[in-house]
Amino acid sequence: MTKVYLIRHGKTQWNLESRYQGANGDSPLLDQSYKEIEMLAASLKNVPINHIYASPLKRARVTAMTLLQHLNRPVPLTIDSRLKEFNLGKMEGMHFDAVAQKWPEVLKNFRHHPDKYDSTIVESESFEQVIDRMGTAIREFCCNDPHGSVLIVSHGAALNASINALVGTPMTHLKDRGGLSNTSTTILTTDDAEHFELEKWNDTSYLHKTSVDPTDTI
Repeated sequence: MTKVYLIRHGKTQWNLESRYQGANGDSPLLDQSYKEIEMLAASLKNVPINHIYASPLKRARVTAMTLLQHLNRPVPLTIDSRLKEFNLGKMEGMHFDAVAQKWPEVLKNFRHHPDKYDSTIVESESFEQVIDRMGTAIREFCCNDPHGSVLIVSHGAALNASINALVGTPMTHLKDRGGLSNTSTTILTTDDAEHFELEKWNDTSYLHKTSVDPTDTI
């Protein structure tokens, strides 16, 4: 069996500002994010991780490298472009309220109705494209480690879509579980790198937060 630990990168300035931050945008991690990555590492201290894979986008790559530093053990790290965030096209860098004003139907469907999302309007990737590239990568990683644990550092929208697709969630219900928090852990298991079971969703218990910031899952 392979256990897959899927980590969303630490919170960034654009996350805090409620800006769309996809495959073509990036902003620095917040100072607090480095402490939260250290807390994530502490929660994984007894987990035997065979390999870490990360998106090449700086916010995910820095999260992975900081995590590896705090794990303080030799774990191979591979950067894989298939783990990038959604290419958000014209929405990149825009405030959510600006997108809502310009393309209200696009925003509603991106957030709640992936089956109705028309990527051509904003020249973005489609859900199907993201699920295909990331799902292919995750299956490949599991084939490489059929009897161990792998850890993946990626992005909220791409992880959300791909995780739900891997466990067999229909497109119409892809967003039913809600968003993934920054520096959260979701765990999947598989015996054959094809069929996946959800063991844990969006765990942030190790961050010891007393309240939820509304920008934490966007």
